[in-house]
Amino acid sequence: MKIEPIVKGVVARSAHPLGCKQAILNQIKAVDSANDVLDQSILPKRVLVLGGSSGFGLASRIALAFGAAQADTISVSYEKGPSDKGVGTAGWYNNIYFKQSAQQAHRKAININGDAFAQDIRKQVIQAIKEEFDGQVDLIIYSLATGARPGANGELWRSAIKPIGESLTGASITFDSEQWLESTLAPATEQEIYETQKVMGGEDWANWIDELINADVIAKGAQSIAFSYIGPSSTHATYHQGTLGRAKVDLHQTSHAINLKLAPFAGSAYAVVCKALVTKASVYIPTFAPYVIALYKAMKEQGVHETPIEQMIRLFNAHLYPSPRVDQERLIRIDDLELNPRVQTRVDQILSELTKHNFKLLGDYKGFKQEFMQLNGFEIEGVDYEHEFDLEQLIALGVQ
Repeated sequence: MKIEPIVKGVVARSAHPLGCKQAILNQIKAVDSANDVLDQSILPKRVLVLGGSSGFGLASRIALAFGAAQADTISVSYEKGPSDKGVGTAGWYNNIYFKQSAQQAHRKAININGDAFAQDIRKQVIQAIKEEFDGQVDLIIYSLATGARPGANGELWRSAIKPIGESLTGASITFDSEQWLESTLAPATEQEIYETQKVMGGEDWANWIDELINADVIAKGAQSIAFSYIGPSSTHATYHQGTLGRAKVDLHQTSHAINLKLAPFAGSAYAVVCKALVTKASVYIPTFAPYVIALYKAMKEQGVHETPIEQMIRLFNAHLYPSPRVDQERLIRIDDLELNPRVQTRVDQILSELTKHNFKLLGDYKGFKQEFMQLNGFEIEGVDYEHEFDLEQLIALGVQ
């Protein structure tokens, strides 16, 4: 069978294995090309990535395994493999091809596929640390992105991406029909605010750290990071002042609490504020697409655009090691290029002119959509998209 891209709205229903493999190789090449001059002795050697199959989690795993750290990694993600119902998710293939490349470079790469909120998965992680990492982990990266989180007592909390206090009207862009759609979001209820914080705030991050401390697998000097976003004033109604922003404030506050938990180990914890990017999570944010296509246009014009792997290279090479660079709120800011006044002036100019008739011309819609397609292994140079796959061979990839 030949695998074609299938997209419904902003959801990809198919993934191309060879494209996913090439995307991994391209990111490894970017790491190899980086000017990495850090002393290997100060870098983490045993890394746990919670949510390491795509986006910033995958990029951080690649940057640490193939950069100066030469780190061994454990990743937890919840991905579907190929079956008679479909070819599986991009993350499933990302895990496989990352592991193949890591093993060729003589790095340990352990993939744990399952619900990161489940207690049995936490036990598997701790067992893997004890058996494969000599019982200790140096860096814990929290990069879980999900729409729902189960509680210990049978609850199920669901996030709601909404404004707080008043309605918000804005545009979204669908990938299948390539349409600019205006919609109005009603303000979130108190319950929706609460549940979004439960899903996307810092509580589960703190729970993971508690589990690792109680299992005595935290190394001396260990650090932990989680990814966040703030953005400029033009996105605040959608993000920073909405339910997502409320959850991220909780995440930032949790970083301080975790910092205290890690202090007895001479460790530390930080929230890392990243640049707006096309990820499987970000494309769900209503009204966010017009800002991103304007941002991409402005940053590419000024030569400062960064992909996730470039962001992570800069994070580990200059902002977390050799010592964390933080602002007055103890946040590590790698959104500085996005928030440069010159960039934002150009973004505001583009946004003021964008309409449903001209967004493909004035904004970088082409780059926006291409990055989304590349998340799923499509539109990547050098890939044979005419290749015929055998379903049984794809399934067998998971047991190699």
